[in-house]
Amino acid sequence: MRRAIAAATAWLAIAAAPALAASVEVHAGHLLDPASGQVCDDCRISIVDGRIASVAPWTAPAAGTRVIDWSDRWVLPGLIDMHSHVADGFPGDSDPAAALRHDASETAFKAVEAARLTLEAGFTSVRDVGVYRGLSDVALRDAIAAGWVAGPRMWVAGAYITRPGGGGAVTGAPAGTVIPEVFRLGEVRGADEARARARFLIEHGADFIKLIATGAVLAIGSAPGELELTPAEMRAACDEARRLGRYCIAHAHGAAGIIAAIDAGARTIEHASLIDDAGIALAKARGVALDMDIWNGDWIDSVGRREGWPAEYLAKNLATTDAQRQGFRKAVAAGVTLTFGTDAGVFPHGLNARQFAYMVRYGMTPWQAIRSATSVAAEVLGQGGKVGCVSVGCFGDLVAVAADPLADIAALESVSGVVKAGAFVK
Repeated sequence: MRRAIAAATAWLAIAAAPALAASVEVHAGHLLDPASGQVCDDCRISIVDGRIASVAPWTAPAAGTRVIDWSDRWVLPGLIDMHSHVADGFPGDSDPAAALRHDASETAFKAVEAARLTLEAGFTSVRDVGVYRGLSDVALRDAIAAGWVAGPRMWVAGAYITRPGGGGAVTGAPAGTVIPEVFRLGEVRGADEARARARFLIEHGADFIKLIATGAVLAIGSAPGELELTPAEMRAACDEARRLGRYCIAHAHGAAGIIAAIDAGARTIEHASLIDDAGIALAKARGVALDMDIWNGDWIDSVGRREGWPAEYLAKNLATTDAQRQGFRKAVAAGVTLTFGTDAGVFPHGLNARQFAYMVRYGMTPWQAIRSATSVAAEVLGQGGKVGCVSVGCFGDLVAVAADPLADIAALESVSGVVKAGAFVK
């Protein structure tokens, strides 16, 4: 299956990633460095073999040097979305069993489009946090790395570790439908299966393990506040991931599920919609990051009502959206690590940056919001000093916008320039 998806993406020669630029100079009118909190005006960034070689005040390079002129723009590191679904999904399709209607090739072609839109929106790195068609994300990650298609750097989960019929399973199919094995690679019944499934996914290319600790909003018959995996199942998967040099994250809306996932060893908690004070305190004490998609609820409500999404989806979304935002505000005030994660794929890819304004509205400064999608996200990914940064040795990933995002964070919604590893994207 993995080879079939990779082969399908290879046909997309027209979408091939640009060749690596050996050397390029970027003239930045205003360079924002999230790590230092400093702004370098009229700055020169030299990128050699895909990495930043120097950052200095602007001086004109020798004749014939390739220059990207962003002298009238605000420039910052390529952005990172820590909760995306690029590889497996058809945004706006509210059929809970939609994954069954598309074969591997269709899924691959749609993923290629999503990857391009994500990159062009300024997100040069993403953590893709689960697919229904198992290992489709591994194939897309590898196709991008090989230069077959344009897209962000990806870290992928391979599948969801979920109970049968749970929040990570294909639900809502007609009675009697047989769900193919490729959609059940992460289904578990007990701690031994959880350990084995985690090992299988990592051996087949997963960068981390995604646990569906509680029920989900966009799944039929799944309650967001209820624990779905047992603490023993989560601990077994996390222990196996750690043994193999990886880590686990947990989809967890409910307060009890959040605490159970942290206790099991999760590095990040996704959504955290119904987090309580105890969960916030535990996350801070354990150094666990919260990845809260606080814009996404408005999209689900407005588009879902207009397009007739399942009433169960809309009711669960209403029950979690405002609570999540208040939890986010409390977590910011408490000093918990918060990363930028949007649940892109529920909404159309490329709109990820709309979340920045919500993060500022609910308690962050513009610098904090930018760091959540650059330096802070990179550290949580284990990629500090490689992505989300503009210092020597970092990948030459840069985005440019026409206005100062420190004055109006919504400027990041309209990215006018993107460079990935020194190669011009737009």
